[in-house]
Amino acid sequence: MMTQNVPITGDYAPYYAKYIELVPDGDLVEILESQLRDYHRLLSPIPEESADFRYAADKWSIKESLGHINDAERIFSYRILRFARADQRPLAGFEQDDYVRSGNFAARRLPELLDEFAAIRRATLVLLRSLDDAAWLRRGVASGKEVSVLALAFIIVGHARHHQLIFEGRYLPALQTAK
Repeated sequence: MMTQNVPITGDYAPYYAKYIELVPDGDLVEILESQLRDYHRLLSPIPEESADFRYAADKWSIKESLGHINDAERIFSYRILRFARADQRPLAGFEQDDYVRSGNFAARRLPELLDEFAAIRRATLVLLRSLDDAAWLRRGVASGKEVSVLALAFIIVGHARHHQLIFEGRYLPALQTAK
């Protein structure tokens, strides 16, 4: 990976700072790999009959949340690919709630969604490992805001971490209480 290892202000829209701040120090690729293990450890013990659990009526279910994470990583990785390859055409944003509503996640099994997460994450890792220093510095416009390839990689990590913290802090304790 390139020598600059943390995105700086101006590399991303202010909205994404909350995700970038959640990325721990260390090798980004190793952190991405550890999240694979963390998600498996965290979510694989959940019985299928509990996978549609919501900790509040207006919140996504466990399966919907994981489906959202999968969709978002696909989109952020696609942005990385486009911008790393010096494609300067602006990319549209996506409305996460519309994606979740249309994702049909309730009809899927949690282990399948976890397998999908692993496959998407492995593809992201292969892409990131292939980038040279110049590619990490490239930028593009997504959702009307300029963003660097490096920042997008950090957003992927921070977004997954954000949802991991919600699983640990909201879903799993409420699921235990509901038993």
